[in-house]
Amino acid sequence: MNHMLPELDRRKTQYAIEAVFEKYRVYKTITFEMREASVTASYTERFHGPTNVTSDQTAKVAIYNVDMPAARKHYCETIESIVERLGEREQLLIRERYMKQDDVYDYKVYNHIFDPPVSKDTYVKIRTRAFYKMALVLADLGLLSLDTLVKPLTRLKKNEGAQAVGAVR
Repeated sequence: MNHMLPELDRRKTQYAIEAVFEKYRVYKTITFEMREASVTASYTERFHGPTNVTSDQTAKVAIYNVDMPAARKHYCETIESIVERLGEREQLLIRERYMKQDDVYDYKVYNHIFDPPVSKDTYVKIRTRAFYKMALVLADLGLLSLDTLVKPLTRLKKNEGAQAVGAVR
């Protein structure tokens, strides 16, 4: 059994985690629009036989109106609990850059939010470490697929593996 942590592609991981935060911001800022059941009869002629399927539009609308806000709230709470488990500087970076507003940029965070300010390289290291941790947790919860984020083996590594197999024969 291999307990090694996977090596993730930094760019793909960043895009995936940023997409998670985009969905989080949308859920937090855009209000939920409740659906309403149509009470007007439909006058279109239908030329099909009985399907033996009963449809309850009011029940579907009611279920949607209850389940969707609950799912949105659960998603936001899950993301917030994941961020709470990160380190102090990682939390600060994630909250200020990704969880508050759309118009916050990296340079504002590492120059003005961090006290004392950090360099761009240090900022990237903190963000990369936070995204890696978040990707592992999100994959564990089933909200993200690690298979798409794993760094592909380079040709050099593949050739070394082939040579090692050839040496064993």
